[in-house]
Amino acid sequence: MVPALRYLRGTCGWVAGSFPGGFSSACRPAPGRPWPLCQGGRPASTRSFDVVVIGGGIVGLASARALILRHPALSIGVLEKEKGLAVHQTGHNSGVIHSGIYYKPESLKAKLCVQGAALIYEYCKQKGISYKQCGKLIVAVEQEEIPRLQALYERGLQNGVQGLRLIQQEDIKKKEPYCRGLMAIDCPYTGIVDYRQVALSFAKDFQEAGGFVLTSFEVKDIEMAKESPSRSEDGMKYPIVIRNTKGEEVQCQYVVTCAGLYSDRISELSGCNPDPQIVPFRGDYLVLKPEKCYLVKGNIYPVPDSRFPFLGVHFTPRMDGSIWLGPNAVLAFKREGYKPFDFSARDIMDVIIKRGPAGVRAQALDRDGNLVEDFVFDGGVGDIGNRILHVRNAPSPAATSSLAISGMIADEVQQRFKL
Repeated sequence: MVPALRYLRGTCGWVAGSFPGGFSSACRPAPGRPWPLCQGGRPASTRSFDVVVIGGGIVGLASARALILRHPALSIGVLEKEKGLAVHQTGHNSGVIHSGIYYKPESLKAKLCVQGAALIYEYCKQKGISYKQCGKLIVAVEQEEIPRLQALYERGLQNGVQGLRLIQQEDIKKKEPYCRGLMAIDCPYTGIVDYRQVALSFAKDFQEAGGFVLTSFEVKDIEMAKESPSRSEDGMKYPIVIRNTKGEEVQCQYVVTCAGLYSDRISELSGCNPDPQIVPFRGDYLVLKPEKCYLVKGNIYPVPDSRFPFLGVHFTPRMDGSIWLGPNAVLAFKREGYKPFDFSARDIMDVIIKRGPAGVRAQALDRDGNLVEDFVFDGGVGDIGNRILHVRNAPSPAATSSLAISGMIADEVQQRFKL
């Protein structure tokens, strides 16, 4: 669990406190001094924030970080239902730093992915977070795939992806000796990173800037505080009440939701539009046996098929040196359903492959049952709706795009709420 850090000015200097339900804080020193960990009496207004971000995944943490860096005088809190941060989509993805080649030109996905990849590389360099710019080949193995490959190459150029080139069989073999194909797109800007490590670094930045992280806080209700003569001036300043499943409450002025797999349900709790609804798709991976990892040097992808919404089964190197093969895409019967169906592939398993991990993607569907392809941000109506910004659909490449998305969210929050 990441400790929550925030500073409070008092007559006796910096203070710190502990909170029920696992909430904690540490005091913030004067500039240039080290960060001590200390315990003390409970400070006033420990549960009132100017802005609350619901969701401790990479998008929520990046957004909270962006907001507090832009508005250091505001009190900002992150609410996360799990004991730790970044344990769902962020902690179960492939770790690919996408280049932005796949997405429709001028779409938010295309713009934010290209911007986000550059920002992630720069951030990792600044923070000393390990990554590998190992590149990617998108390989056509049948003649009929070549027109689609060429169209994808043109799309990548339109999106401003760096370093793209079309290569033939001999150059494919030079880059990936065990890969066979007729033609491929060489995409050297693609990389890999541990996104949970990146997300935890965002959380550290946020906390060091004075933000609170409240874990084990599963949101149950979001409502306007009821008017009563007994309400304090402080209570009037923070009119939104967020209650968890334990009956604990925080109050705030504004809310940003980045709830991933539960984004539609959190929206409904606040009285906002339930659409688009989230349908969970589970992706299972296989893992090459360690002695066979020499077969793959970088990411190797098939040419995507427009009949299917995902990129297809591919080889993905990992920061720990392993090689993943996958994912498939099947309907999950639980939003956090990572356990795979029974699967029998004994012949393959005996040769090079063993069972790997799984992830669940939060895919939004519109009212007609169509996949929502782009990012969706919306608010609501009425007293609560005017104080909430919902990040409704942030599928892959949301991790790659997280820093770019966070800047966009900070702009939107500033404009909507007139911070």
